[in-house]
Amino acid sequence: MRVAIAGAGLAGLSCAKYLTDAGHTPIVLESRDVLGGLVAAWKDSDGDWYETGLHAFFGAYPNMLQLLKELGIEDRLQWKQHTLIFNQPDKPGTLSRFDVPDIPSPFNVIASILRNKDMLTWEQKIRFAIGLLPAVVRGQKYVEDMDKYSFLEWLKRQGVDERVTSDVFIAACKALTFINPDEVSATILLTALNRFLQERYGSKIAFLDGSPTERLCSPIVDYITERGGEVRLNAPLKEILLNADGTVKGYLIRGLNGAEDEVFTADVYVSAISVDPLKVILPKPWKQMEFFQKLEGLEGVPVINLHLWFDRKLTEIDHLLFSRSPLLSVYADMSNTCREYANPNRSMLELVLAPAKDWIAKSDEEIVAATIAELEKLFPDHFGGDNPATLLKSHVVKTPRSVYKATPGRQQYRPAQVTPIANFYLAGSYTMQRYLGSMEGAVLSGKLTAQAISEALPVANPSNLQTLTRPPATNAATA
Repeated sequence: MRVAIAGAGLAGLSCAKYLTDAGHTPIVLESRDVLGGLVAAWKDSDGDWYETGLHAFFGAYPNMLQLLKELGIEDRLQWKQHTLIFNQPDKPGTLSRFDVPDIPSPFNVIASILRNKDMLTWEQKIRFAIGLLPAVVRGQKYVEDMDKYSFLEWLKRQGVDERVTSDVFIAACKALTFINPDEVSATILLTALNRFLQERYGSKIAFLDGSPTERLCSPIVDYITERGGEVRLNAPLKEILLNADGTVKGYLIRGLNGAEDEVFTADVYVSAISVDPLKVILPKPWKQMEFFQKLEGLEGVPVINLHLWFDRKLTEIDHLLFSRSPLLSVYADMSNTCREYANPNRSMLELVLAPAKDWIAKSDEEIVAATIAELEKLFPDHFGGDNPATLLKSHVVKTPRSVYKATPGRQQYRPAQVTPIANFYLAGSYTMQRYLGSMEGAVLSGKLTAQAISEALPVANPSNLQTLTRPPATNAATA
């Protein structure tokens, strides 16, 4: 069966990959000239890469790790020491670490919290541990029920004081969702904490050894095309054409550079584009249906990613860092963390500005200047004195609508991958799956969509899809 998939992000590409495993012929149609969607990357005139985001991979990403293993590229992940590192604003230039020992979960994470003496008092540790017990003991059902509260409201209900929120979870919330604890649904952080507590290497972090476009997305495309599928760039979806019965007749692809529009037909159709553009192009008859009306409860969150090249090394740390800055979320010196970006003499910092809603309309110059002011606090030794570090160049990548904004109550609006339209399916991290808005959620949603199509329209033995809900254990342990 021919399956037309709009969108060559991780959701669309993973959906196509698993459809080929099941004997279908996917054709992925991407509007831009680059693969990856929310993990896209570009090369500048100097040959340096810049990306849509600072993409860290966790040991608690079983579907992503399984995909890499199936593609034979799992060695492209560079696993870092099992620790979480936070800056200390009250002690510029110093770091606080949560080093996770190599012992069974959840004792490893508990030990890392107990051994940290910089950020939490013993009373705060005990209060938070007691507050977290219901999520651990009562499981995912309890976690889903907490969607009615913001994470800050949930902490207060557990008797956890404000310092825990300000010292730890503002950084965590901004890193995972790009918004603060008073905005984010408690379900998001509790889901992440459950994964970190239940999986021995769940909180272990890795970086790709190069750009996501080349090192992750291109191998998926090769896998698809070698098995008869197709991936087309510069093929923007303009309209979803309908038959008289409301099913999809075809995708109208906008012609570029003076070319005529093209009607692309298939047996089955998938939207793997973000929820915001999907709402714009939904056919009018569909907008009257309750299933699609719920999408109005979802919108993407703005994200800004910065790349700053300096004339010297600012740090030798080979890891992700939580900035604990009012402006910045997480950052890394990619000249240390990524093999392709390595430079022994100069730093290239990649930083996420969050929340970005008040900055998305500002100029690149304003954003860079504000970021440099924050870096002066993070690296006082390199920006003070008579010979401060010099910024050589920068790139600012704005995504006005990224992953869905995970505020309280959003779970009820997240759609299933199967729609009321017989030949139309959805994929994307905003759709209902347990890993929420993330790379892991995008990959899992694509797998779930492929599974649903293969079950409805079996054409071959879908043996490769049988492990869909039972991915293998993470290989982070041996990295």
